[in-house]
Amino acid sequence: MEKTQGFSPRAIGDAHIIILGSMPGKVSLSAAQYYAHSRNAFWAIIETHFSVPCELPYEARLNLLTEKGVALWDVMKSCTRESSLDSDIVASSIVPNDLEGFFLSHPNIRYVFLNGAQAMQSYVKHVLPALSESHRNIPYQRLPSTSPANAAMTLAEKIEAWSVIAQ
Repeated sequence: MEKTQGFSPRAIGDAHIIILGSMPGKVSLSAAQYYAHSRNAFWAIIETHFSVPCELPYEARLNLLTEKGVALWDVMKSCTRESSLDSDIVASSIVPNDLEGFFLSHPNIRYVFLNGAQAMQSYVKHVLPALSESHRNIPYQRLPSTSPANAAMTLAEKIEAWSVIAQ
């Protein structure tokens, strides 16, 4: 099993929502890009709800998204896992990111969206207990995973479920 290290957050100071994944998969880590797997629905969802074209280069997509007040990061700073699957994450190896520090430096965050079940579970278990009372009160919501491993939902169903991010 290998130790996996995540990315730095992508945000501007006046971000008002943050989307948290669990931990980037191997394709994303290798490309050094959030949601780099060609079958991950994330960027198609973002294109639909924020008019950020999928065909733009990665940095241009990130810049447009952050300019719209959306921050990206992951719940986990590091973990150990065999594959890219969240189900392969060794629970005892999870080291959470410093979300308290993030919220302090991004005081306009009003909502946390969690990309999938593992992101939600890890946020509740590892992040919420470490947050100050005011940051614990930031509303959060689990959304269906955009991963290709979530084959139970069609792209259209994922896009519909994720429509809350644009409200």
